[in-house]
Amino acid sequence: MSNSTVSEDAVVIERSFDAPADLIWQMWTQPDHFKKWYGPQGFTIPVAEMELRVGSRRLICMASPDGSMKMWTTGEFVEIVPNERLVYTESPADENGNVVSPSAMGMPDGYPTTTEVTVLLEELGGRTKMVMTHAGVPAGSGADGGWNQAFDKLADLIEIVNSDA
Repeated sequence: MSNSTVSEDAVVIERSFDAPADLIWQMWTQPDHFKKWYGPQGFTIPVAEMELRVGSRRLICMASPDGSMKMWTTGEFVEIVPNERLVYTESPADENGNVVSPSAMGMPDGYPTTTEVTVLLEELGGRTKMVMTHAGVPAGSGADGGWNQAFDKLADLIEIVNSDA
């Protein structure tokens, strides 16, 4: 179940998962879990550095299916309410975490240097409703497609985790 909306400056996606909120939280905040689902289909995450503390830096590398293209992002955690709310900034970066211009990364004109991702989790008796808002993303950037593919991968990963339990 997916509900995706693209406004002038945000992508909002609502999903429900057959998992408790603490598992969804771990998927977002633990690098080993995050690497397994983040990014569009076929993309991998060779680097996911994150220390879950307000003000700490995130550094993520997303690689294309053939490995020829690597896209780095950096940012910092802005708000952390375990199992309920996660807010972080995101900017295009080099491999050292230095912010670079979006145009240098092949982003379309008008793409901002810094965007903000908010993840809201609501426990619904063993299921979790998640609402993700990626604010600052220009309409037509295609970010909603990438996020939806990532959340499809997340749903598949949760099925595997649930079957192993």
